[in-house]
Amino acid sequence: MPDFTRRNLMATTAAAALGASVAGVATAADEDTDTPNAPSVRGDLRRFASTALGAEVTGPEVTAGGSLFFSLQHPSRDNPAPFDKGGVGYVAGYDVMNPEFEELDVPSTNDQRSRVRVGNGEYTLFAQEGDTVGNGETLGIPTTPDGTSVTEFAGSRYSELGYNPDMNRFVPTNEAETEGYLFTNWEQSPGDISKMPLSQTEDGRWEADLEDTTNLANTDAFRSIGGTRINCYGDLSPWGTPLSAEEEYSHPRLSLQTKTSDFADTDGPKQRGAAQFYNRPNPTDVQSAVDEYYGDDSWMVQGYWALGGLELLAYYLGADPVDQDGDTNTTTPIDGPYPNPYRYGYIVDFREPTSETPQPVKYHVMGRAAWECPDVQSDRKTVYLTSDGDDKGFYKFVADRPIPSYKEPMDVAGTLSVAKVTNQEAAANEPPAEVNLELDWIELGHASNAEVAEWIAEYDDVDQVCYLETHAETDWREDFEQALMEADKAVVEGGNQSYVSDEEILAWASQYEANGPNGVDEELRKVPFLETRAAAKEVGGTVEFRKSEGIDSADGAKPGDYIYVGISEVNTGMSDDAGDVRVDRVDGGLVYRAEIEPDYDISTLEPVIVGPDATDTAETADDALVNIDNLLVLNDGRVLCCEDADQYGRSYPNDCLYVYTPSDWSPDGNNEDNGNRGGNGNGDDNGSDDGDGEDEE
Repeated sequence: MPDFTRRNLMATTAAAALGASVAGVATAADEDTDTPNAPSVRGDLRRFASTALGAEVTGPEVTAGGSLFFSLQHPSRDNPAPFDKGGVGYVAGYDVMNPEFEELDVPSTNDQRSRVRVGNGEYTLFAQEGDTVGNGETLGIPTTPDGTSVTEFAGSRYSELGYNPDMNRFVPTNEAETEGYLFTNWEQSPGDISKMPLSQTEDGRWEADLEDTTNLANTDAFRSIGGTRINCYGDLSPWGTPLSAEEEYSHPRLSLQTKTSDFADTDGPKQRGAAQFYNRPNPTDVQSAVDEYYGDDSWMVQGYWALGGLELLAYYLGADPVDQDGDTNTTTPIDGPYPNPYRYGYIVDFREPTSETPQPVKYHVMGRAAWECPDVQSDRKTVYLTSDGDDKGFYKFVADRPIPSYKEPMDVAGTLSVAKVTNQEAAANEPPAEVNLELDWIELGHASNAEVAEWIAEYDDVDQVCYLETHAETDWREDFEQALMEADKAVVEGGNQSYVSDEEILAWASQYEANGPNGVDEELRKVPFLETRAAAKEVGGTVEFRKSEGIDSADGAKPGDYIYVGISEVNTGMSDDAGDVRVDRVDGGLVYRAEIEPDYDISTLEPVIVGPDATDTAETADDALVNIDNLLVLNDGRVLCCEDADQYGRSYPNDCLYVYTPSDWSPDGNNEDNGNRGGNGNGDDNGSDDGDGEDEE
């Protein structure tokens, strides 16, 4: 059983508390020694943009006319206006599909570091944090059912609301793609997706219609699915709809590589993850409570910081705010409606995207995780999904038939699988630049979206009162602190009895081993869809990937083309001495690519960009790709690579956007029939199919 006690995880826990984007900073310089071929590039890498101090480069999107959109996410408040607020903008005066551009130099002055710079053209913001949009609302801010902004309430936060725009996906309404709607993710809790009308003038400049911009979170259709959490990156489906990924970091039920079966025959504390404390009063305090209860034997409650915002999500759903006390939420439990954890951590499809109110549907059947992004293949059946954070899996969903052929999205059915790295021995303790990762796919289960939705609904009535009354002997109304301690310890030792139990996980795994994925009892079929990561661990999936972030292929990509996958950091589970992946550590991360096979399968991840080590000097690190986050494959085969880093030995603290040209690239590209759009967009259909066609059956 892995040893994840407080003594050897103190530094990791401290980094996690700072947020996912900086995890690894605390110990990187001490542990990441010189790894051969780090950094290195198989091809050409050139800097196109640097963002303002404190901000990530997120949400790249490219129109048919070559306009590049991207977001300014969480910039420093010390930057001069307008670069001191989160916002969405574009590069005016440059066609990004032109492979010739002036490579940007490093930001060397305070002025250069405090604003967004691009090699060609000019970065122009057309919408920002705090802007007033339709119905008098504020851009990116969810409200309660009675219209009160959730910012009015006390409670833990998962980031500042309206400060973290991420994905941008453009749905055109004309063939030239000069008019349409920009869908933007807001990475927060409660989550939001804004729908903003855009139009391009004759001189090429874009204008936003803020009066008709909608916070989709505040529509009845959005609220009816329970809202969303932590909307990160996303995709444009081959049927022309925006796909938003919920990066639900708090989904781990056990920390890091620990499996449920590791504790099958043991009594006492188990190294629980954040999901087991989802309905705890003041859930973000659970780490300090575990530290107090167990001292040096405590552990990192993986994802505990991502429980932030659950109280606000409850108020968004209509719960009465409890004992608001200035800027803090008291410990009085919320008695519902309260967020059901199994309703979050999915891919959300916005059908009818150009209608007044797009219709959201969550693809529960694709599994539950901290999704960074999906990549839907042009067969319209195969979807690859990356999950961010420590010790996560790489997943594939294959629908029984093309997804838009289902008249009712809840009828979408298919098979969920997890990747297994099979060349562990060959890859052990080798430089990542020299090691391909060979993959098999382990089937986890088959279901329909409607079936999974029914399983999820079984947990809708669980709230914070349940946490106390189910797990504590003391009446919380008489002695709250004692009851909370009893409940915490009961959950640590026996699991949260209000959710899927350890016993169900183990029973599913036992039947799976004996009978295969389709031979489990009916009541256990829910396990791999509601507890995807726990199920993958039990059947031998490789749940070791560290911050598996951007994933993309070109529009209409076919067998022989490539899918690109970004790994923001190669450390922890990928570089330890256990499991399927044991390569040398590279805290700067890397980018893999995988050739699409005739059946839209992929079986080999080939490294093409490797970042620097944490110990590298500015001379080495300044022009290297550090901590890849979002990436977008242009239809000529080049790749836009966005960073989420402001660390290591660089001479500057800014994140950058690079253009990667593969060594085997040719100017003709390999998707010339599909227009100029970047990303894995709407392929040959140009958005004409909204997914409401008749069933094939």
